[in-house]
Amino acid sequence: MSTTEIFLLAMLLIFVAPYLVWRCFNTDYVAPLVIVQIIMGIVLGPGVLGAALPEYHKFVFNPDVVKTLNGIAQWGVMLFVMLAGIELDQKKVWQYRRESATTAGLSLGMPLLFGCGAALVLVAYPGWMGPKAQTWQFLLGTGMACAVTALPVLVLLLEKLDILRQPMGQRILRYASLDDVAIWGVLALIMLDWERVGRQLGFLLGFAVLTFAFRRLMARLPRGDRWFVAMIWLIACAFAADWAGLHFMVGAFLAGVVMDAEWFGQEQLDGLFKNVLLVLMPVFFLSTGLRTKWDLGGYSVFFVGGLLLFASVGGKLAGAHIAGKVLGWKPGEATIIGWLLQSKGLIEIIFANILLDKGIITNETFTALLLMAVGSTMLTIPIVHPKLNRAQHRALVGQASS
Repeated sequence: MSTTEIFLLAMLLIFVAPYLVWRCFNTDYVAPLVIVQIIMGIVLGPGVLGAALPEYHKFVFNPDVVKTLNGIAQWGVMLFVMLAGIELDQKKVWQYRRESATTAGLSLGMPLLFGCGAALVLVAYPGWMGPKAQTWQFLLGTGMACAVTALPVLVLLLEKLDILRQPMGQRILRYASLDDVAIWGVLALIMLDWERVGRQLGFLLGFAVLTFAFRRLMARLPRGDRWFVAMIWLIACAFAADWAGLHFMVGAFLAGVVMDAEWFGQEQLDGLFKNVLLVLMPVFFLSTGLRTKWDLGGYSVFFVGGLLLFASVGGKLAGAHIAGKVLGWKPGEATIIGWLLQSKGLIEIIFANILLDKGIITNETFTALLLMAVGSTMLTIPIVHPKLNRAQHRALVGQASS
């Protein structure tokens, strides 16, 4: 078979397998299609399909096919997080900067603290800390893995819950976006890459300066030209952020944050969002799953996965509840926000892959983090959905009584 035919066979697997599982088993409430796609990406990767059918896996997902899939996936997720950035209301970000900074800081700091505590337990046992790691690197790396919020998956969950454009959804998006920038910055410190820390500061300064020129240019362009210039801006920001060590997704999100939705029209933005979600994002989920190199390593990995899941969920909920007390949130809001922010999705897997490649964690720790990422994401909708309904019901009752 030619490379093109094998690529198309891989694409069939990407689209058919998750859809059949989602539709035939009616998993929408427990596991929406996006979560099924994440799980199937891992199943079709080397950890499951590659172990069960190594020759078939090597034939379908050969290096040429994987490179093509990775290119499509990177472009798809860049467009997706750019659109999420456009959805974020800049005026609200500035208006609620104190609330956003307080909540983002606590929702990052508390699970980081909990995760470092869990990692401290693991240090006492052989086989969890990577061969090239210093103790502080392992503690901080594992802690940050527990603190990660999966921005692309979070956007999908907010859309699924129909709150992406509501005040609650916008608040959560603000908190997660601030944490996302911080997480990749801390990763550079864990890697002891001081050159990249300087690059990151340079990128953020250059981005701030160029944003003024970009916004003035976009305001003067006809609508038909704005899409082309937006794509150029997106690619440039993603490239610069990745070069600086902040990850291309951070650059793509920032590229969208400084754009105004009215430049393009809400109908066109909605159409692009749905098309990216349908056509490109399934490839992103699968291509990320193909990069997971894991070995179960015995029953202890499930215990450690549960420990890390407790640290991640407990830390996010603790941070959200402290923020709620400080900022005077309504009853129930802290729990909803904490649960949504703790969903890990594939960003945590990408983060853990980097730690594994650098020898900071072992395959066993990676597997535990993988189980934690899948578990945290699968728990989100079943727990948040009824709580959100109750909160909305209380709000309606309050409005009616007033």
